Amino acid sequence: MFLWGTATASYQIEGAVNEDGRGPSVWDTFSHTPGKVRDGHTGDVACDHYHRYAEDVALMAGLGVNAYRFSIAWPRVMPTGAGPVNQAGLDFYDRLVDALCERGITPVPTLFHWDLPQALEDEGGWLSRDTSRRFADYAAVVAERLTDRVRMWITLNEPFVHMVEGYGLGIHAPGRALMFDALPVAHHQLLGHGLATQALRAAGAEQVLITNNCTPVWSASDSPEDLAAAETYDILHNRLFNDPVLTGAYPDLTAFGVEIPVRPGDLETIGQPLDGLGINYYNPTRIGGPGGDGLPFRFEEISGVPTTAFGWPVVPDGLRELLDSLKARYGEALPPVYITENGCSYDGLDDQERIAYLDGHITAMRRADVDLRGYFVWSLLDNFEWAEGYHQRFGLVHVDFETQERTPKASYHWLRKFLEAQSTDT
Repeated sequence: MFLWGTATASYQIEGAVNEDGRGPSVWDTFSHTPGKVRDGHTGDVACDHYHRYAEDVALMAGLGVNAYRFSIAWPRVMPTGAGPVNQAGLDFYDRLVDALCERGITPVPTLFHWDLPQALEDEGGWLSRDTSRRFADYAAVVAERLTDRVRMWITLNEPFVHMVEGYGLGIHAPGRALMFDALPVAHHQLLGHGLATQALRAAGAEQVLITNNCTPVWSASDSPEDLAAAETYDILHNRLFNDPVLTGAYPDLTAFGVEIPVRPGDLETIGQPLDGLGINYYNPTRIGGPGGDGLPFRFEEISGVPTTAFGWPVVPDGLRELLDSLKARYGEALPPVYITENGCSYDGLDDQERIAYLDGHITAMRRADVDLRGYFVWSLLDNFEWAEGYHQRFGLVHVDFETQERTPKASYHWLRKFLEAQSTDT
């Protein structure tokens, strides 16, 4: 069965940050630090999904999706990241999974979507190898509760983005600005993925995936300098997180001048077989030769194409290009692929731009020569968009953040009709 779904993340929609024993996350700390999030917005309430999940599941059922990708908040389950389990937190996800199953919607939980318990960050966060082991312990706890109804699990969401924006540049939580000294975060996240995969399988999980954010990398020109810079960026953005899980080895990282802290046995743990690869796609990236900021590459604008309200270039065929490039690079090592996020920010209820975006990307996706098993729209709801606060609206459903009223947009109704047609065709 092909999975047509929507996707969300815990800190972006749940709210209820101080209820029922939930501990603080790095995003609680970061968003309450002046100047970190636009206009001082926080996820304290967000979409109030913690209290309104039944309404949101009803919206999914009305949309006609057969899958829902959500994330589980580690600090809601284990408030300090280790030690005592908060049963009230597990109870929430138990209720959510039951509500989804009752509607015939496949639950696809992600175990980590950037909301690390603050207590673990205080001990080093993902710069610490110990966090990898703590992540596996947490995975085991959640799996023990939910594997009787959850067949498909995702360990990490976009470890590249979390490493670069959270630890490298400091524009996301936890707000560290280490530049390439953040590279150990990559290894510890991937090690956590591997250890969590083992824990999930031991608990009876049938399918385990990781979700990576990937981008086609376009060289600004055919000059040797630009081509070398594009290859370097491709290694950092795409290969650093795909190569170890698909081939059991890291690419050549000498251009970054930082050694990955690999110990004997780590790569075997990271590279164990997966049941699928989640791919989040938003746009290509155009790269030129080194700039004056010390980086071995520079970012260049992609011109001549539409842009979203976020200013991101809209290039639907980039999704086909990306998928075909993964097949060309990894061949038989590439497992079935799920597009676990694809979407755009636009304002208004009559969001014709979003309809055109989704239609174009679905069409492009279907042209790719890969074993494609699912497509998840980001996102079900307008939500807390990280450092942008509530200023970027990615939802199929409009949320009034004052009243929490949900209003399906034109794109919601378009997708409903599209999915009805898919059902008729099959």
